[in-house]
Amino acid sequence: MKSKAHMLVVDDEEDILDLVKYNLEREGYKVTCTGSGERAVEIARREGVDLIVLDLMLPGIDGLEVTRNLKGSPTTADIPIVMLSAKGEEADIVTGLELGADDYVAKPFSPRELLARIRAVRRRADKSEREAGMDEVLLLGEIEIRPGRVQVKVAGQGVELTFSEFSLLLLLARRPGWVFTRSQIVDGIRGDNYAVTDRSVDVIVAGLRKKLGPCSQYVETVRGIGYRFKEV
Repeated sequence: MKSKAHMLVVDDEEDILDLVKYNLEREGYKVTCTGSGERAVEIARREGVDLIVLDLMLPGIDGLEVTRNLKGSPTTADIPIVMLSAKGEEADIVTGLELGADDYVAKPFSPRELLARIRAVRRRADKSEREAGMDEVLLLGEIEIRPGRVQVKVAGQGVELTFSEFSLLLLLARRPGWVFTRSQIVDGIRGDNYAVTDRSVDVIVAGLRKKLGPCSQYVETVRGIGYRFKEV
């Protein structure tokens, strides 16, 4: 077995719980299941789980309230959350991501897809803990980013970016595969109180893509939600 990480699966559908539990245990994870949002919060606080697979539609307190509760507490704020959502819950997905959830998988989903998302979220969490320093260099495909020097190179050639373009690129590139909503991007590059519209973010992205040239496809649009940096 490759891992003994503790996973909490929260869904009120017994067949979903069984499916996810079976596949996670095959990967070597320790798995706890519950169909209750209240119970999920209790388990997360008491047992300190490593990741939560969380359905949005739950009896009692729903998945959004569970996310809000856990991300609002210092003891559970760092627990990664992968949301499960049904079609038509796009607004709830955006809200969940804004509350601090790390990723989502739409139902119906394949166990393989869910496992891939979980691995990616765990990799990103591990990488985030190791980041920092003025000498940090991010190498992603043909893009090289030096945050301390505010420098970007594409295929070895320097690229001149505006402050907003550089900040957005750095935000996305530090978490490849991580979906950011437009409001998260605004908060990340300008601060919580900066007044900007969704359209402003789209304009920054368009300018960034143009300057990245052949690497423009690294900045991916997630329809109806926001943007992410392609995992390379």
